[in-house]
Amino acid sequence: MEPHRILGIGELLWDVLPEGPRLGGAPANFTVMAGRLGCHAAVLSRIGRDDLGRRAVELLDPLPVDTEYLQVDRAHETGRVTVAFNNGQPEYTILEPAAWDFLELSDEWVQLAERADAICFGSLAQRSRESRQTIQTLAAQTSSSCVRVFDVNLRAPFYSSEVVQESLELATVVKMNDAEVPLVLGLLGLPPQDDQASGALRAGAERLLEEFPTLRMVAVTRGGNGSLLVTRDAWHQHPGIAVNVADTIGAGDAFTAAMTHYLLRGADLATLNEAGNRWGAWVASQAGAMPALDDAVQARIAAAIEANTVL
Repeated sequence: MEPHRILGIGELLWDVLPEGPRLGGAPANFTVMAGRLGCHAAVLSRIGRDDLGRRAVELLDPLPVDTEYLQVDRAHETGRVTVAFNNGQPEYTILEPAAWDFLELSDEWVQLAERADAICFGSLAQRSRESRQTIQTLAAQTSSSCVRVFDVNLRAPFYSSEVVQESLELATVVKMNDAEVPLVLGLLGLPPQDDQASGALRAGAERLLEEFPTLRMVAVTRGGNGSLLVTRDAWHQHPGIAVNVADTIGAGDAFTAAMTHYLLRGADLATLNEAGNRWGAWVASQAGAMPALDDAVQARIAAAIEANTVL
C-alpha cells in the first residue's frame, strides 16, 4: 500500500518552557506523528530567517516529516509561545506577529493540496488575514475524497465565530476537546449544553453534523477520560488509557494524527478511538510534543491498536 499523503498546515513554533524551548505547533506535531505512523507527511508553515528557524529545520530533518515546503520569511521571526503550567495543564502566551502569520499561497502548495489524502488545519494560524486566506484556499483545493480535519484549538483571543464557521464549512472531520464544545456551539449561535457529560457532548456533536453538511465525523477528546467519536449514523466512546502524565503538550495532536491515519485505512470508530487514545496517552507520558520514539515502543503500541482493528 502506498503511504497516504498528509499535510499539516499552519503554525510551526517553539514552546518556551521553564526548562527550555521545545519545537511544536499543532499542525507540526500532527505531521510528525503522521509521519511516524507511516504516512508521507509534509508540514506547510513559515519560519523566520533566524536561529530558531534553522534549529527547527535541524530538529525536523531526522524525523519522518517532509520540510521541503517550509517557507522562509525575511521580515518576521520564527514563532514563539511561552508556556506555564497550572495543575499540570499548559497555559500559553502566543507572541505576535510571527512568520506563520504570513503564509503565502504558492503554486507548489496548491499542487500538494490537490494530491493530498488528508489535511489538518486549525483556528490559531487563521488569526491573520493572509494566513487565513491561504489555509482556506488550500482546503478548498483538495479533492472530494480528501479527509479535511479542522482541529479547533481555541487560543484566546485568537479565534472568532467567523473563522470557526468558515472552517467547519470546509471540514469533513472536526476535532476539539470537551471544554471547546460549548464554546464552539456558542460562537455559532447554537444553544450550548449545560455540562460536559458524554450525553451532552454527543448532543453537541450531533448539532454540528446537522448544521454542516460536509462534516462526516466529530471527535471530542476528554483528556484522561478518553474520547467520543460521532458520525451521522453511529457513535463510540473510549474510556482513555491510564498513564503517568509528564505534560499534555502535543497529546491532542497525536490523537488527531493517529485517528486520521486509521481513518484513511478504513478502520471503524472503535479502532479510531483506540489509536487516538494510545498515541495521545504515550505523548502525554513524555516531555514535549515530539518526544523520541524507539522501535520497541512503536511496535508495542501498534500491536495494541491492531488487536482492536476492524478494516
